[in-house]
This record gives sequence, C-alpha cells and structure tokens, in this order.
Amino acid sequence: MMRRRTFLSLGAGALAAPALARTSWAAADAWPNGPVQITVPFPPGSASDILSRAMGAHMSEAIRQPVIIDNRPGAGGTIGTDVVAKAKPDGQTLLMATAAHTITAVTYRKLPFDAKKDFSPAILLTTMPLLLVVHPSVKANSVKELVALAKAEPGKISFASSGVGTSHQMASELLKVMAGVDIVHVPYRGSAPAQLDLTAGRVDMMFDNIVASINQVRAGKLKPLAVSSKERSKALPDVPTMGESGYPDFDVSAWFGLMAPAGTPDAVIQKVAAVSADAVKSPDVTKLFVGDGAVVAAKPAADFQAMLDADYERWDAVARERNIQVD
Repeated sequence: MMRRRTFLSLGAGALAAPALARTSWAAADAWPNGPVQITVPFPPGSASDILSRAMGAHMSEAIRQPVIIDNRPGAGGTIGTDVVAKAKPDGQTLLMATAAHTITAVTYRKLPFDAKKDFSPAILLTTMPLLLVVHPSVKANSVKELVALAKAEPGKISFASSGVGTSHQMASELLKVMAGVDIVHVPYRGSAPAQLDLTAGRVDMMFDNIVASINQVRAGKLKPLAVSSKERSKALPDVPTMGESGYPDFDVSAWFGLMAPAGTPDAVIQKVAAVSADAVKSPDVTKLFVGDGAVVAAKPAADFQAMLDADYERWDAVARERNIQVD
C-alpha cells in the first residue's frame, strides 16, 4: 500500500509539472494584457522618475501598449511601494525600486508591507556611486584630512541628507562607524534642498548621487573627496574611491530596479526583464545617465536578489549600530 501511495504521489507531481509550466507560458503569452503601470514612489523630476519615463517610451513601443508612470511620493517611498505590494501579481503593475527599498526595510518601525516577501525582483537596471562632496570652505582635500578634522573638532562638522533613512544618511553613518567620528546629521526633504544648503555653506558635507551633484562639482561649487563604489567613476576619473581613501570595505551605490508583486509568474518576470533591459540599454537612455556617472547594469533577477540581500545585511548592521529608527 505504501508503494501505491508513493507511486500515485509521484504520478500526480509528474502531471502537475507540465500543468504549471503551461500556466506560466500562458501568463507570459498574455503579458502585457493592457497598459503597464510603473509606480514611482518619488515625485516627478526625481532620478527614478526620469529613468522611468525615458524607459517607458521604449517599452511602450516594444510591447505595443501604453506604459503609464504613476508617481506616488511620500513617507520615504513607502506609499508608492505599498501600492505595488497590494497589486495583482500579473506584471501589469511594476515598482521602480531604489536603494530606499532596502533601507526602509530595516529602519522603519512599521511598514504596511514586507519589503523582502511581498515583491519579486525582475531586473537591476542601473547603479551609480555616491559622491562625497564638501563645501569649498572645508579645510580638507581628502577623506583622510576630513576624518582628521572631524576628530579634532567632534560634533562641529555637519552632513546633509535627503531625509532620515535615505542612502545619503546611511553612507555618512557608515563612515561614522568605520572612522569613529562624530559628525552631525542635518536631514532635508529631498536632495535638491540639501544640495542648495551645501553649496551655500550652511552644512559641510554630503554623500550625494553622482548624477545629482556632478554639475556642482564641475562648476567649482562643491569639492569632491571620494566616490563610494569599488571602482572609480569614468565621469570623474581623478576622484579616488573610499577604498583608496583608507576604507576598503566601503562599497555603497545608489541603484534602480524593477520589481513586481510577489507571486508574479516567472515567465512574466523574464519578459518584463527582457523588455526593460532593451529599453535601458537604448542609446538615448544610456546617454541620459552614463555621461554623469551612472552604470547600466541590466542584471537579471537572481543577481538583483543577491544585491538586495547584501544591502539588507549592511544597512541592518548600520541601523543597529547607530540606533536609526523611523516611526
């Protein structure tokens, strides 16, 4: 009797596998079933919005359906993210995720979604290093000199960020942990007002997206000390990395990627990834970002997930060390 049950169980599994495959293929063949919405959890004009709109035009042409960009800003990106978490898992509603996705997961006390379980990564689109910049009046021309200055005058140097729990803050908090310095956080409502006060000399330093700050560097309004990635940026080849500046384990990048609600069929995820990879690699989209320091990644879901896992681990450690919590 035991053999009979085992045989029946194996038989049912053997029958189920082709059925599941047919379901997945059918879902992929049906995608897209109407307009595709890319939810951007940040306001119009943000880097994620600009990328979404540039890509959306190419995607729309490829799939012969409208691609609608839906801006849902607020609460550190959690409002728009929650929209996608609760959407139907059919690939019609996608999330333009950023580094904020992994940071909010470990810094917010309460979230209406599970950042790790409620989403299926589709593709890592682009990455870009953060640029450590200081106001020209700061008497430091290297990270080493900045750290020495901070240690000589604890609590005097201030750093700007685009808000609590953002990659801008977390990169500075990581430096505080690694260098053992006391620098003061001044949060702003976005990168633009933070950069405005930095160029005016009201704050001393900031880790900012290279794309957002490079023009101020070229104009001489900000002084670059280091890039946060493992490799130097081709846009600023003379600026050393944080690793070259004495912190070999410092590797932080801003990134953008597409996610779908958990449960979206793998075949649909693969189609979304293929269409968006072609879009982000198109000459006009590439030119829009690469010239200012971004890197077109176009990495598949597995690579995206590995990067997410590393980010969760890194930022959880920093959040615990610095006691960073957002109510």
